[in-house]
Amino acid sequence: MFKSGSVTIEIEDLKAAEQFYVETLGLKVQFQVEGHLVQVEAPGLTIGLVHPREGQDSHLGKSGSVHIGLEVEELELAIQLLKSRGVEFQPIMEEEATRIAYFSDPEGNPLYLIELKFGPEM
Repeated sequence: MFKSGSVTIEIEDLKAAEQFYVETLGLKVQFQVEGHLVQVEAPGLTIGLVHPREGQDSHLGKSGSVHIGLEVEELELAIQLLKSRGVEFQPIMEEEATRIAYFSDPEGNPLYLIELKFGPEM
């Protein structure tokens, strides 16, 4: 039924957001409209970074309901790499089947890395 997924985040500083998502997180730019949109690709997810146009309704900072999760195989290695690029993490949350580490983009939008602990051995 569904082919892929995407999320769109309104961004005040599009250049800083692009740098964070591309250079810091290592995602690839799929498409962009100069000064308005940068669309980046994570495995199985497209993230649209949008700067509202003049006169367009803006929802900047009005909701913290969107969290972007990126699955990793080895949480500590991913954290170590991103910390070397200046990312600050909250303490790891450990549950029965997952380990999650939250962080934020330059505008405070919440993201997290998730390591699934289940597999053939469980």
